[in-house]
Amino acid sequence: MTHVYTIITTSLFLLSACATSSPVSPPPVEKNKPNQFQTIWNQITSDPVKKLPQLKVSYRKLVAQGKNIILGDAKRTLNNHADILPQFEKLAHPNGICFKGRWNITAKNKYSGYFKQGTKGLIIVRASSAMSNTKSGQLRSFGFAGKIFPTINPIQINTENTANFFLIDDLGGTRAKHYTDVSLTNSPPATITSTVLKSFLYAAKLARSFSQADENPKVRQLYEVSQLGEKNLNNAITPRWMKVNALQGQTVNKSDFRDELGIKSKPLVFSISVASDRVNGQKNWLDIGRITLNSSIVSNSCDHRLHFHHAKWRSDLKH
Repeated sequence: MTHVYTIITTSLFLLSACATSSPVSPPPVEKNKPNQFQTIWNQITSDPVKKLPQLKVSYRKLVAQGKNIILGDAKRTLNNHADILPQFEKLAHPNGICFKGRWNITAKNKYSGYFKQGTKGLIIVRASSAMSNTKSGQLRSFGFAGKIFPTINPIQINTENTANFFLIDDLGGTRAKHYTDVSLTNSPPATITSTVLKSFLYAAKLARSFSQADENPKVRQLYEVSQLGEKNLNNAITPRWMKVNALQGQTVNKSDFRDELGIKSKPLVFSISVASDRVNGQKNWLDIGRITLNSSIVSNSCDHRLHFHHAKWRSDLKH
């Protein structure tokens, strides 16, 4: 039973890894791709939708004409640092809402790069729900994908790649009433339910493909953030774990999580916590800063063009 549980939970994290689908071959590795915050945000806001999409996932989308599309796309996601791609379909987290805001680290800590005390940057976030459920009362697995820019100047052109990270609340999903009720982390739990078991074939297909593309896909490592802005990458120190929580007092009673999170006047603020060890079996979390989101949009480009690069597994990181 333990072996089956491991397979399912691994499969679910792979499913939650923002896999994308398009009938093209993965390009070679791209590094130091110039980026500009304002250009990317302009694209995200260029095609807003009038009605919230209810996009569905399906097993048949993973294979076309006998080709394993997801394997090629998994390799592309690991190799391609582009922030915007041509129109594509997200296979696991199809429904989302995008935000722009600030990343701000205020507390002293041992970590490097954009985990360092005093670092500030612009950030684009996509909040999403795995599979097809978007409304309160349904089983939902929430995602939080972040893209950090090494600047607070929105028109600055950067030759350093953006730093991307991926957080999930529960791989199997929960019936949490609000997105703002949950903690999201790069090493989430997995509650196995009947709904999850029904989705196992879909998740297993993704698992096989991602396992061929990456060594250890169960944890989304954070070294892109700890290396951002560092001249000597050998000195980078990376937390093992990261989580974000919405600050209290921000709950909005809306059925669809995108209506709940949509920013009207006040910013939406999340705490940033990191850890690398455990105390009495529990992760020793340290609150180090805030993500402040000040604008939101549901758009075609948010769901079909915004791309988050996945960091390949590394076993040589300093923690």
